[in-house]
Amino acid sequence: MSQPFNASRPLWRVRRFLERFSSTGLITATLLFALSLTPSLVPRPLFAQGIVSGLCISAGYAIGVLLHEAWRYLRLPEPRARTRRLVSRVAWLAGALVAALFLWQASNWQNGIRLLMGMEPDSGTRGVSIAAIALLIFFGFYLVGLAFKRTYRLMSRRVFFFLPRRLAYLLGSLAALALFWLLIEGVLFSHALRFADRFYQQLDDVMQDDLAAPLDPLRPGSDASLISWEALGSRGRRFTTEGPDGDEIGDFLNAPALDPIRVYVGLNARETAEERAELALAELVRIGGFERSMLVLATPTGRGWVDPGAQDTIEYLTRGDIATVTAQYSYLPSHLSLIAEGDYGVESARALFIAIYRYWSELPENQRPALYLFGLSLGALNSDRSFDFYDIIEDPFDGALWAGPPFRSDTWRSVTADRDAGSPEWLPVFRGGRGVRFMNQTLGYDGYAEPWGDFRIAYLQYASDPIVFFDPAAFWREPDWMRAPRGPDVSPALRWYPVVTMFQLLVDLATGGAPPGYGHEVAAEHYLKAWNALVEPEGWSESDLERLAAHVMAAHQGSE
Repeated sequence: MSQPFNASRPLWRVRRFLERFSSTGLITATLLFALSLTPSLVPRPLFAQGIVSGLCISAGYAIGVLLHEAWRYLRLPEPRARTRRLVSRVAWLAGALVAALFLWQASNWQNGIRLLMGMEPDSGTRGVSIAAIALLIFFGFYLVGLAFKRTYRLMSRRVFFFLPRRLAYLLGSLAALALFWLLIEGVLFSHALRFADRFYQQLDDVMQDDLAAPLDPLRPGSDASLISWEALGSRGRRFTTEGPDGDEIGDFLNAPALDPIRVYVGLNARETAEERAELALAELVRIGGFERSMLVLATPTGRGWVDPGAQDTIEYLTRGDIATVTAQYSYLPSHLSLIAEGDYGVESARALFIAIYRYWSELPENQRPALYLFGLSLGALNSDRSFDFYDIIEDPFDGALWAGPPFRSDTWRSVTADRDAGSPEWLPVFRGGRGVRFMNQTLGYDGYAEPWGDFRIAYLQYASDPIVFFDPAAFWREPDWMRAPRGPDVSPALRWYPVVTMFQLLVDLATGGAPPGYGHEVAAEHYLKAWNALVEPEGWSESDLERLAAHVMAAHQGSE
């Protein structure tokens, strides 16, 4: 005979299950889960929101457990069991109400960012899916925490016999922490990075396209080229063949124009960065790159991508009288390279700069092209690190355009930190704008107190770009860019919360999506304004620039 259903039995099982966890940890985790639903810089898709919430729940639980353990370790007085249960239940109820309120409001917060960026509103937050993803991540970290706890206890017991108990626990914790850090950073992380690089390399090898090798002997990848069609790689084949030619530029301008020169060296073209740099130089010399009026040394993003919105606009502005040279250094996406290894690609960027600059600087000044550097995202970081000012102090190149510079960029960090008083971090003014200037979607490079010198560094960045404004210190302090006045593309509902904000920015950096002109998606029209102000090409009226802006906006979306 079956037992009658007891409604209290499922609740009793849930309570017994929850008793396995720290009450302090769960309460803190619930609070951080609620705060994780607040807005950050860019709209978060469902999966990204689940990751943010999962990281915040895990961090909140860990903080709660550590605080409780520290309280017990210091032998501070604790309330009676009955009082603890009452306080815990009240806190649980309050936490659940706060989480429900924030989950209900999350859709409005996300749609506020979307409307600010000209996007269509989302249908809803899908709270069940977010909670499921977050709990899955939490339980994964919880299992790792259990393994760490057992490891540190095992190591602590090894020294119980000859050290005081508290000192033994401290040494056991430090030893376990060192062991886990070695396994995660030295083994798992490095192997995962190499696996990802090999995966994207194989993907690049098998990626087929409908592009045909050029017949023009002055094109890279042709039979006469020093770089074979296969050695260009999939990114290089598109870069060297898909840009505007002289006829397209001439038709738009209603005037004669040259075919722009593009040289690209794939990662498989040669074994070392120095060999690839010398190959790029030889190809550039072969097809007359140093005979053009302007030469751009472009550093690509992690996968070897050069933004066509940036490349095409400068080729139109120079009427095709331009050569661009670049070399691939990785198959990894930029955000993965940036998080995992900040120096990824520096060796390649510096080798190419040394080879090109050395040849350029030996040419007579009146017979060499104007030399500019360009980089987007990780390309901007590596372009910045490709040279030392002592290398060029006697014969500087003309300037650089760095778009979406990552937070690791040395020059950007230095200039931003030393900005003139009263200028915001998201659009700083540095020494009156004599050498370095910043631009976003609303303010250009004009309006500075000082004239722009001959050597120019131009930054193009948006206040809503998490790759630019991510800061690990946001874990414990409010970043300057969040203070008033804020950037025009930053949600007024954005608030700083310890721990939470850092995780929000981290996930935004890796997964956040925004339309061109916001976040990390640079719009072609803004590239046009930046190049025009930096290079100052002759013969362009305001109406011509407006017509070109409409043309490039229709052709490019500014995404990788």
